[in-house]
Amino acid sequence: MHGRYIGLMAGTSLDGVDAALVAVDGAGTRIEHALSRPYGPDVREGLRAIGADTRLAEVVAADEAVADAFAGAVHALLAASGCPTNHVTAIGSHGQTVWHRPGAPHAATVQIGDPSRIAAATGITTVADFRRADIAAGGEGAPLAPAFHLALLEDRGVDAAVLNLGGIANLTLPGNEGRPPLGFDCGPANTLLDRWAERHLGHPYDDRGTWGEGGTINQGLLEHLLADTYFRQPPPKSTGPEHFDPAWLERALDHHPGIRPQDVQATLVELTAASAAAALDEHRPRGGTLFVCGGGSHNDHLMERLRGRLPGWSLSSTAALGVDPDYVEAAAFAWLAMRRLALLPGNIPSVTGATRPAVLGGVYRA
Repeated sequence: MHGRYIGLMAGTSLDGVDAALVAVDGAGTRIEHALSRPYGPDVREGLRAIGADTRLAEVVAADEAVADAFAGAVHALLAASGCPTNHVTAIGSHGQTVWHRPGAPHAATVQIGDPSRIAAATGITTVADFRRADIAAGGEGAPLAPAFHLALLEDRGVDAAVLNLGGIANLTLPGNEGRPPLGFDCGPANTLLDRWAERHLGHPYDDRGTWGEGGTINQGLLEHLLADTYFRQPPPKSTGPEHFDPAWLERALDHHPGIRPQDVQATLVELTAASAAAALDEHRPRGGTLFVCGGGSHNDHLMERLRGRLPGWSLSSTAALGVDPDYVEAAAFAWLAMRRLALLPGNIPSVTGATRPAVLGGVYRA
């Protein structure tokens, strides 16, 4: 269904909402305008506090607060772009993940940000709750962006891989030599880097990676972190801060006391680079072109470490594809909203592990 769509994405870093106005037509998919809106400190801290034992009333309050933040991002995007509300076919809202537990016997994923509230506040039909249909079909419910990555590469006529460096790092690998495409979370990225920087620098992230670059990698800590069984688990697989959280890091640091905070940051950068490089070496050893997106693409030190570990790869930002690396994931959910309204599958079974292609998301009319 050709038209304009708005994609809304909030990642595991909990930094705020990315919003993208996306045109879908015969020429493919392109971002016409995009912006980011940070969460207020109360919303952010409330989201950080949500876990398995959080009271229902607190989750409901966060559900409303996230919806209001998402609706605010839509209004800001429309104002900045000059696009009238009635020119937008639908909003695709990923929501804010507060719980992701894939795998048998009781797989579950929860994204908050009441889509009915978004639709009422914006006057635009909203598509949301994309993940649970995939889980119902036997999948992990994530990652979903690889389907868009692959469509984008096909639109551009490019054979390449995509690495998203968001809160969690995930890879997209096109199928080749009779093998189906793959897409999976390969390890932590900004979810740990940002939390550690915020704790020790008082800033929400390590700008350009300069603090981490000045540290020294602690090989003992790095080997301890890489020994986590998740890294050896074959795809399909997905993860999140439920696994790779600050407590996970603190447990490792208990075995390696006395490491300077700056050296921990350098080691976390190397963890992201090493786990992504290992995944590429295992599943696409011949090398090629790798397009990088997400906030981590602006971490110059992380990009340098990736290049050092991937000599057979040519690394480039998705900007080379005409897509701002900060808004690839938001654009993905605009594209998924289009797929839902067209009754087309939004998942790839070889990526998520689902038994079949599935139409994803619920439709919430304004």
